[in-house]
Amino acid sequence: MKEEQLPCFNHRQTINNKKTRLVFRLLNSPAVYVILLLLSYALGYLSAPSSRSPPQPLSSPEILKVGDSLNTHLDNFRVKTRCAEPLPPHLVHQTILDRVFNSTSPYDNFPPAHVSGLLREKKLKGWGSYGEVFEHLIQKAKPKVIIEVGTFLGASALHMAELTRKLGLDSQILCIDDFRGWPGFRDRFGYVKMVNSDVMLLYQFLQNVIHKNATGSVLPMPFSSGSALEKLCEWGVFGDLIEIDAGHDFNSAWADINRAYQILRPGGIIFGHDYFTAADNRGVRRAVNLFAQMIGRKIQTDGQHWVIDSA
Repeated sequence: MKEEQLPCFNHRQTINNKKTRLVFRLLNSPAVYVILLLLSYALGYLSAPSSRSPPQPLSSPEILKVGDSLNTHLDNFRVKTRCAEPLPPHLVHQTILDRVFNSTSPYDNFPPAHVSGLLREKKLKGWGSYGEVFEHLIQKAKPKVIIEVGTFLGASALHMAELTRKLGLDSQILCIDDFRGWPGFRDRFGYVKMVNSDVMLLYQFLQNVIHKNATGSVLPMPFSSGSALEKLCEWGVFGDLIEIDAGHDFNSAWADINRAYQILRPGGIIFGHDYFTAADNRGVRRAVNLFAQMIGRKIQTDGQHWVIDSA
């Protein structure tokens, strides 16, 4: 009996193997994949919830609208930080000592031993630091507080200190600079020494101030311009005369001018250098022009410097 059933079993197994091979051939056929793809798409479309209204785009903030004025566009780039109430000018010097130098003077016990042999008695280097614009603006503004953004070795700051003394003004001058220079600057100013990657710009600046006997009126703020201006705003330290002469690319100049204008006293003057320089794709000039247009003020120039009155 078993011998008679065996051929039938083998026949059924052969038929099943043929069916399996046929299924595999169909699954491997490109046409089958296309058919399955179309079926899945059709089923998904039919199962989706119906809606008579067309799909709406996601809402997003509109930055520019046709017909808006330029001032409306530029309003997105204004610095809108609310500053503290203006500090009386006679409190500015001590406020900086307290806030920045832990209530001590940076000139005390200067120079430290590790840099005393690396400094020159005086080394004043600047660009356009002695132009007539300084005396003209100081005579006009009679500033009690002067803020300089971009100091290097202090040439223009010390020139302004001399002018204020000459005019009988008791002015405080705050010098904002990180005193780090820029990549490669020592190729041009090899006399600036370096100790363990620390360039001696701040130390030489302090030495220059001591040499000019201006320690009572000139104080450094050794930070980036953005962070220093933000803190002056927070502390209520306002300037009657503010000079901008730090980064010359558009973004740096634009940020410095905007932040500095926040702490300019009513009736004060903001000015800067390198208006006509072609450096950094005329970044300074483009930033000054755009800012003046934004606030509705005219620009005055003397060939090098730019000047904008606050009123």
